Amino acid sequence: MSEQKFLPFALPDIGEEEINEVVDALRSGWVTTGPKTKQFEADFAAFLGDGVEAIAVNSATAGLHLALEAIGVREGDEVIVPSYTFTATAEVVRYLGAHPVCVDVDAATFNIRPDAIRAAITDKTKAIIPVHFAGLACEMDEIIAIAREHGLKIVEDAAHAMPTYYKGKLIGTLDSDVTVFSFYANKTMTTGEGGMVVSKHKDIIARCKVMRLHGISRDAFDRYVSKTPAWFYEVVAPGYKYNMPDTAAAMGIHQLKKIRGFYEKREAMAQRFDRELAGLPLILPARAKDEGSNHAWHLYPVRIKPEAGISRDDFIAKMAEKGIGCSVHFIPLHRQPVWRDGYRLTREQFPVADAAFEAEVTLPLYTRMTADDQTRVIAAVREILGA
Repeated sequence: MSEQKFLPFALPDIGEEEINEVVDALRSGWVTTGPKTKQFEADFAAFLGDGVEAIAVNSATAGLHLALEAIGVREGDEVIVPSYTFTATAEVVRYLGAHPVCVDVDAATFNIRPDAIRAAITDKTKAIIPVHFAGLACEMDEIIAIAREHGLKIVEDAAHAMPTYYKGKLIGTLDSDVTVFSFYANKTMTTGEGGMVVSKHKDIIARCKVMRLHGISRDAFDRYVSKTPAWFYEVVAPGYKYNMPDTAAAMGIHQLKKIRGFYEKREAMAQRFDRELAGLPLILPARAKDEGSNHAWHLYPVRIKPEAGISRDDFIAKMAEKGIGCSVHFIPLHRQPVWRDGYRLTREQFPVADAAFEAEVTLPLYTRMTADDQTRVIAAVREILGA
């Protein structure tokens, strides 16, 4: 093991502004959903613009569940998802008694393939969940066209995509039905745990608001701050407990203010990796190819080429010996027992996703990394690969 301090795969970038805002929430007496959550929602909607409304939730998983329920996914329906994603994308489909239909991904971007979507559509298909892997947008024009042709709904899994542009528009403002962002600890901005549901459709927003908190017809915050008796409420649906507390939203208020700067640093770090890892036996991440599009660089995923003479697992082990943490994104759904066995999925059905998994390793890239930290990573990669 290297004598240098261990460099983890990811760390949140939290400043005194976030700490002070959380303390203010604690001192205010509002520690659950209250004024700071409302401010965070308003700020987030304003950041995206284009008429979206935003609802803060306690995780992106919760947000995806709310979104699918709100668009009408029910028992027996099918929802098309990429195999190359985290299990949350599929599990929320099963929450509603529907079935995730896994399809293969693009070899360069790891994003869901429009032609694979089209081939998977049946008379039971209700929706599509495109996942913007690592922070690079899917081919949304084609996906939206397919959805319109077949009368399908689109819920964008934007857990990696803040702030990602697609052809001049921020993810969250496209012509899909709902978009869900994640603020987990390792994301481009964080509230510790948390997420945001955004949509331009008022009926979807209204349903998500009701289902977010037990199916209650009135906003609990409005009832509690009313100056006149306002205790009465009605439960109109069997809802969930998915609200974001003010202590989390307090962090989000200031993380959102910093997101442009965070992005600029991530882009600069990705460019440096591109330059200094070029020529090695690696496949570097795809970049945005369309004008007005970008990559948010939540992740910097590389693939080890066969000529490197080292397996992905051995590469990660050697990086750890040098005091550097790496990760793998993702173990595909078709390799996970619950989906593999439950839906009789095989590796042969997903040749691109399976090959990507065998070779993929995610290098550290986060805004708390210093230039010296990145130099360590680059030097370690080059040494292990014999450069």
